[in-house]
Amino acid sequence: MQENKYRILVVDDEEDLCEILRFNIETEGYLVDTAHSAEEALQTDISNYDLLLLDVMMGEMSGFALAKRLKENESTSKIPLIFLTARDTENDTITGFNLGADDYISKPFSIREVLLRIRAVLHRTHPQHSVSSETSANILQHEKLEIDIDKKTVSVEGKEVAFTKTEFELLRLLLKEKGRVFSRQELIDKVWPRDVLVLDRTVDVYITRVRKKIGKYSPCIATRQGFGYYFEN
Repeated sequence: MQENKYRILVVDDEEDLCEILRFNIETEGYLVDTAHSAEEALQTDISNYDLLLLDVMMGEMSGFALAKRLKENESTSKIPLIFLTARDTENDTITGFNLGADDYISKPFSIREVLLRIRAVLHRTHPQHSVSSETSANILQHEKLEIDIDKKTVSVEGKEVAFTKTEFELLRLLLKEKGRVFSRQELIDKVWPRDVLVLDRTVDVYITRVRKKIGKYSPCIATRQGFGYYFEN
């Protein structure tokens, strides 16, 4: 469990979903409250929350309308917003981001995905809680590329991607020491077992695999001609 004091408000008119989200988010160490309508949410002191999860389709006041009101209020305008919605059209997504949303999750979704998105948004919007790229929860992050050191998982844009042990260790090393150029031999010494014969070409093959798996972030694993590989912002 993460030891943090982030406060999260879940606003959704599906009471069962609210309770499922509350239970799972609290399991991660967050403080969670729920509201079953935008009107109910406005009865609380929203300025005390570090993040809001908003359903779009709710009763008289939609999540979009609530977000607009919050962004117009100085005391709540900086609070990160994640929209949860069954509406998955391009126009709805654009509307959400134009209203200042930090992320947009389409239903149905996995709880794991929601937790990863929450963590990513909080790391991005509350940098004062993370003095380095590796947090107290053993998380390495670059934008929406995230490595959980304890759980041995990698997520890209909030979605977990399968990595082999070697691929994981290779990405972990490069991301942990951003900007440092590692020669192929250094990577072999630090990532592969000592009793395994590894050729320089093998390192190149694994770098290619890692780049492919991290998608849009593949250019971040750069080559310094004649020296080796490094992770750049």
